Amino acid sequence: MLALCPDTLIAKRDRALLALGFAGAFRRSELCALQVDDLTEVPDGLRILIRRSKTDQEGQGAEVAIPRGYRLRPVEAVQTWLAAEITAGPVFRAVARGGRVSDDVALVDASAARIVKLYARRVGLDVAAYSGHSLCSGFLTSAAESGASVFKMTEVSRHRSLDTLRGYVRRLDLFKEHAGAAFL
Repeated sequence: MLALCPDTLIAKRDRALLALGFAGAFRRSELCALQVDDLTEVPDGLRILIRRSKTDQEGQGAEVAIPRGYRLRPVEAVQTWLAAEITAGPVFRAVARGGRVSDDVALVDASAARIVKLYARRVGLDVAAYSGHSLCSGFLTSAAESGASVFKMTEVSRHRSLDTLRGYVRRLDLFKEHAGAAFL
């Protein structure tokens, strides 16, 4: 999906939203609520404060680490988008047709979902199977397939229940590391 983002201002926003959303296993509401002040750059990447989420209705807040990465490079994508003179307010915002970035109009949840569907269509995927939540479930599925521990996965996704987390992990290959492979 990221490879199909053209070199336009809107596509820079979309690339940042897709890369960061995936890297942080963010829900679309969390992405759309991000403020520039919620991002702290550190040598290893970004520390992101999620002020409130589905799993934090009280608003205690949670911090998510986003590594710089060597393939998707989510931190670089966010920095490129913010270079469009975004220094305060919403991170992800509307862009007018003339290329003017809104001063304070944050994207809404439905916009994040439309962006995911747009790029899913561009890569030839079944759009009906993708939504804004696909960034979170895609991260968790990829992490599981890469052998990440369930504890590290919940550290990123902030799921409290392992049963809930299990529902997000879609096994791409049911035969990989099958429990009976060694003796059947």
